[in-house]
Amino acid sequence: MAAGERSAARREATGRRLARFAALRGKAARPGEFWDVVAVTAADAEQALAYRRQLAEKLSRKELPLGARYHVFVDPPGPKIGNGGSTLHVLQCLEELYGDKWTSFLVLLIHSGGYSQRLPHASALGKIFTALPFGDPIYQMLELKLAMYIDFPSHMKPGILITCSDDIELYSTGVTETVTFDKPGFTALAHPSDLTVGTTHGVFVLDPSSFSGKGGLEYTCCHHFLHKPDIETMRRCGAVCVRGNCSQLSSSGDRSDSEVDSECVYTDSLFYIDHSIAKQLLTFYKQMGALCCEIDAYGDFLQALGPGATQDYMKNASNITKEESQLVEVRQKLYSLLKGTTLNVIVLNNSKFYHIGTTQEYLFHFTSDSKLKFELGLLSVAFSLFSDKAETLDQSASIIQSILEPGCFIAPGSVIEYSRIGPEVSVGKSSIISGSYINLKVDIPSNCFLTSLSIKINDQVKYVSMVFSVEDDLKKTVRLLSDVHLLQFFGVSLLECLDLWGVKVSDQLFSSENTRLGLWTARIFPICSTLSESVRMSLKMLNSVQHMSAFKLNGFQLLSVEEMLTYKDVEDMLKFRKQIYDEIHLQRQKEKSDL
Repeated sequence: MAAGERSAARREATGRRLARFAALRGKAARPGEFWDVVAVTAADAEQALAYRRQLAEKLSRKELPLGARYHVFVDPPGPKIGNGGSTLHVLQCLEELYGDKWTSFLVLLIHSGGYSQRLPHASALGKIFTALPFGDPIYQMLELKLAMYIDFPSHMKPGILITCSDDIELYSTGVTETVTFDKPGFTALAHPSDLTVGTTHGVFVLDPSSFSGKGGLEYTCCHHFLHKPDIETMRRCGAVCVRGNCSQLSSSGDRSDSEVDSECVYTDSLFYIDHSIAKQLLTFYKQMGALCCEIDAYGDFLQALGPGATQDYMKNASNITKEESQLVEVRQKLYSLLKGTTLNVIVLNNSKFYHIGTTQEYLFHFTSDSKLKFELGLLSVAFSLFSDKAETLDQSASIIQSILEPGCFIAPGSVIEYSRIGPEVSVGKSSIISGSYINLKVDIPSNCFLTSLSIKINDQVKYVSMVFSVEDDLKKTVRLLSDVHLLQFFGVSLLECLDLWGVKVSDQLFSSENTRLGLWTARIFPICSTLSESVRMSLKMLNSVQHMSAFKLNGFQLLSVEEMLTYKDVEDMLKFRKQIYDEIHLQRQKEKSDL
């Protein structure tokens, strides 16, 4: 099957799943037809509150299937425990809520406990609630996850399916083929990927005699799981195959260029554990007591599985945010617990794994002529109002639940979501505008990232807008104040920017107490009394940097992004979104009645 045919098959299969999910929205599913529990993880109490509020609103609007128990489980206070630690904690929460009954449940566990530093417009309300450019009302990542997994519950034994909140798996199988999770131990989905993709994912070393790499779906076992390996390691361990003929393993240096182009590895996405394994992991968690280190659900669970598993990864902390003294001990105990456990693999030969966890990935998939846009049926204008009198809207722009007034201009490759854009606003190329009200005459530059938050301080609702370049690294940190010049804001040294804004470099500049000095923790954004004023002030800051002209922030109370999230007012942000929703809905009803 040619690449175009494979993509068309995925589009058709995806459309069928979306239709099945749409038919279930607002209705009670039959027993075994849908999940018993849908669990979403949150990093802290504030994030959990935001998630519960949004879930409640979705249920009241009948945007989700009814009957399932929807839960938000917050990580325990203290050190970060990673998605592996969160998984263990959720198992304990389920047992506390349901006793032994939980072992008969079909559970979907979605990890969404991060702060989205690489996709900051999702930081306040969560990556799992990221809006997508299709649906009426708009689909968010949560609905898409539920839709893409709609076939799984009816072909699954009780257990837990574990996934992340910022990836999308699209696949097509043969008419008689089903994805079935019914084997003891672990079962993971595998997707054919380029070798470079394998370096940032988990890679399965499969027995070439047990599968062909042809057709839609195959069941096999994993000999050895590699976590974010380099290409040399993939080759040495026998993970590299020739696409479409995986009984022929590829070795370095002995293939023609055309054959090298067709090389692939099989990479991970979601995985399933049966309740026997879940109980073992829960017992382990209880014995450990409080975790003081980050555990990766993929790296630290899956690397212990299969007959070829070794302890080589024990002391590798390259993929851990902070190396903890407890990490090696926890890994050794997990290895002892899980060693010898089978890692079953469902090879989806016609599948694609899409990640939208960064601003660059987000813009590419939503605005370019991407495969995801074709296969998922993404729209240029989704549930929005824009006048025919507005400047011609380029097909590569993406407008999501927004109101664009006549006269505004949106350049190609930009995304506008949950915003109201005034008549004298021009938005440059490849920009992201989220949750904002822009009603002034302004030319927003290309590659601009702008998102507004409602905050509550001393019981008063205020507003702050953060503005960056879509290419700024919000995760980059320095340890010393003297190194602030190494940080960059819109391609300019932060030290120069601070000088233009009249902000002094001092111990008060950053909100973090533990030497994490970066754009995320820099107190540079002014608190304002209205949403539109906060946008105006932040755009003036940006303008001063672009033209190297002073714009003093004296007299303003300044917040960092970190603090904005601490003070966020979820109710007010959702109220703004609902006002836009109601106006669009009312206009659509009026248009229908006029026909």
